[in-house]
Amino acid sequence: MLAAMPTPPPAPGRDRGDACPGALRLHAADDGALARIRLPGGRLTSRQAHEIGTLAEELGDGHLDLTSRGNVQLRGLAATCGAALGERLRAAGLLPSDRHERVRNVVVSPLSGLDGKGAADVGSWARELDALLCAEPAAAGLSGRFLFGLDDGRGDITALAPDVTLIAAEGGGAVLTYGADEDALRVPAGHAPRAALLAALHFLDTARRHGVAAWRVRELPEGERPALAGRLVAAGVPATPVRREPRPAAGPPVPGPVTGPEGRTALCVDAPLGRLTVAQWRLLARTAAEAGSGELRVTPWRGIVVPGPDAGNAADAGERLAALAAAGLVTDPASPWHGAGACAGRPGCAKSRADVRADAGAALAGARPVPAGALPVYWSGCERRCGRPGSGRWVDVLATGGDGDGGGYRVTVRDGAREIPAPADVAAARTTTT
Repeated sequence: MLAAMPTPPPAPGRDRGDACPGALRLHAADDGALARIRLPGGRLTSRQAHEIGTLAEELGDGHLDLTSRGNVQLRGLAATCGAALGERLRAAGLLPSDRHERVRNVVVSPLSGLDGKGAADVGSWARELDALLCAEPAAAGLSGRFLFGLDDGRGDITALAPDVTLIAAEGGGAVLTYGADEDALRVPAGHAPRAALLAALHFLDTARRHGVAAWRVRELPEGERPALAGRLVAAGVPATPVRREPRPAAGPPVPGPVTGPEGRTALCVDAPLGRLTVAQWRLLARTAAEAGSGELRVTPWRGIVVPGPDAGNAADAGERLAALAAAGLVTDPASPWHGAGACAGRPGCAKSRADVRADAGAALAGARPVPAGALPVYWSGCERRCGRPGSGRWVDVLATGGDGDGGGYRVTVRDGAREIPAPADVAAARTTTT
């Protein structure tokens, strides 16, 4: 078994260090060990997907959980499986650096390059940024919660409020944003991934200089923008200060077919409550190999995109979607399962007050179709709300009953940290059965 990776020291004001799980640092849950496999950009090949499915079947509980950062988790692992898991992930090309495996948190616009929208295809940025991260020793000091975002200009990834964001700009180039700063930096497209890495290193240096063991940019003292611009220029990256332009946030991919340039069609599905069986996962991998480009894209909204059946193959795309729907995947945007999520709940989590997955599943199984634009809904077993939506408004269904309390849930609407009483029609649209 591999030795446990060291846990960073706690930040001032924190009572613990960053305990984010990884593929080598397993998390001990009530249902066994948990491994989180980082997939920069959410992208993997059908061959890699088959191997992850085999690992879930042979070492785990036969399921795969999708995370809000486009990664995959395996649960129900034996505490002694770390060496075998690491060896097989390395062989599959899913673990390029043991030291950096927890910091490869890169989310990318899932439909970039597929639907003709956005200012540029940013997939190449993701590959280059990941290689730069893994080659930079200092980058291993980032928290497992630090997030890079690559937005192709449509506004879906910026809505997730990453720590460092690259936004493809009209006319070429990229806009680099740093936390929630209103100012931004314009950089050439060819320098964009390196600029993102330098911004992350600037974060680490700033935290060290101020004596703050921060996990996220928002935890740093304000006023570091000029220093970041100077660092980029000193490193040979042209950087021009610009004002961040407000733009409407784009939503996640809608389940169903997505037609792009030249008639090529991508397939979008949601995983029910973010969880897939090995059989469902293998069907997606097989679909990517037989009818697509051989690639899968896991989205930060717990969905999967299968890029590119050939042009003029719309009939085959429809048949493939029907097969995915028959396997229990969400392919209809009106499905009550679309936009619905839940934490692990009992029995996997000792802190949970309820078996939230079972309760959510029972409610959704009889729920009416969801109108277009309905808020997402998330069931949580306790106030930590693990895996909750990262931005925007959402319907919060929180377990309230402890042992002997008779159970129950409280339904509100949350907007960031604010809690708003849920109007009856909003609550009904996401939690009421027909």
